[in-house]
Amino acid sequence: MTHIETNRQPVTQITVVEAEPEKQREVLSLMAERARFMAQQPGFISISLHRSLDGRRIVNYVQWQNREMLHTAHQSPQFRAIWRQFDDLTDQIDPHLYEVVETIDNKQ
Repeated sequence: MTHIETNRQPVTQITVVEAEPEKQREVLSLMAERARFMAQQPGFISISLHRSLDGRRIVNYVQWQNREMLHTAHQSPQFRAIWRQFDDLTDQIDPHLYEVVETIDNKQ
């Protein structure tokens, strides 16, 4: 489960993927396959995939214990094996690292 907290500082990677609406389902399938692999790697906390209602974008929200462990997982041959398929299916992939600075929730 995703935990967004300011007092716990895992590394957060948010990736926005753009693709044609007719390719969104296939892109999501590839991303889910990679997410299942990543979930088995050291340092993994969580991955959440979000799809836009217009069918153009997918947002991948990843939490990892630290940058080094995330980098190591990204360099694994199994992870990189299907990268070329993304190039054929997507228009743009835009990953960035973040830290949480504030959270507000509805604790009732």
